[in-house]
Amino acid sequence: MTEAANETVQDQPLRIDRGDAFLDVRDLRVHFPTDDGIVKSVDGLSFQLERGKTLGIVGESGSGKSVTSLSIMGLHQRGAATISGEILLDGQDLVSATPEEVRKLRGKRMAMIFQDPLSAMHPFYTVGRQIVEAYQVHNDVSKSVARKHAIEMLDRVGIPQPDKRVDAYPHEFSGGMRQRAMIAMALSCDPDLLIADEPTTALDVTVQAQILDLIRDLQKEFNSAVIIITHDLGVVAELADDIQVMYAGRAIEYGTAEDIFDRPQHPYTWGLLGSMPRIDRERSERLIPIKGTPPSLINVPKGCPFNPRCNYAHLNNGASETDRPELLDIGGGHRVACHLSPQERKKAWETDILPKL
Repeated sequence: MTEAANETVQDQPLRIDRGDAFLDVRDLRVHFPTDDGIVKSVDGLSFQLERGKTLGIVGESGSGKSVTSLSIMGLHQRGAATISGEILLDGQDLVSATPEEVRKLRGKRMAMIFQDPLSAMHPFYTVGRQIVEAYQVHNDVSKSVARKHAIEMLDRVGIPQPDKRVDAYPHEFSGGMRQRAMIAMALSCDPDLLIADEPTTALDVTVQAQILDLIRDLQKEFNSAVIIITHDLGVVAELADDIQVMYAGRAIEYGTAEDIFDRPQHPYTWGLLGSMPRIDRERSERLIPIKGTPPSLINVPKGCPFNPRCNYAHLNNGASETDRPELLDIGGGHRVACHLSPQERKKAWETDILPKL
């Protein structure tokens, strides 16, 4: 694509081809009123996901990743948050649906692997009983049939002696085993959408690899749509087809995994890549941290929210401090919200960033 063509595409407003996406999030906004002001945790987020595909959502803590997942699952306390926009699951809007309608979908059509399985699982009930309960809510079967299914699921996720461990309590499992049990519970009803929120946090690297392999294998078996939420780009590199980078409650870059790792376009994405250890190439520089801290979601900076931390904000004649950039398509579905011109981004990436990675 020529530079002139790049400029033309850059100026076009974003038009997403809705197609037949299984999950379609449109202009999602999740705001929490507090005594100090309104916390804009998610502020105009749109994306799609098809069956059999994996979307990685990455960003620092406070970027809105987990709030997005809880919104999809309908797990925000009613009245605590103001939610607008649309979340279409196979055509059904979850934002306007009643709590009872969403509850019927949760577990059967969509399920979630939580960040901390020890907190997510009830400590007073055995692991097997909790899987049995989740299965019986959506299936009219006897307790004995549900128990057999629970044992099969524990065996499928790689827990040894599942017929005995089914009667163990969560605290009797190791961290990796608890995460496997959480996956077994989430997949007990063969959900069409699986959301994994930091599924490998606090696990050693060997167990992390096993959990990621397990999610990949089970996705192939069930043809599920999968969302992986993480701050670790290494995790999404392993699993994701597409990656959405979030900052201050918004998407600031979206593209295929190849786009994000080989042709990133946003200075924040460059910062994430620069702070990630690499084993695929020799590195001459130390890891490069992103300067500053994430912004307050009550007082988000005017203009581009990343501008106080951006090394290139001065190139925009003040636009970074006054105008919020829109998420624009730069070709092939790769989208970026940045005031830098294509030429400026290319020069910065090739001369400043890439040699240090």
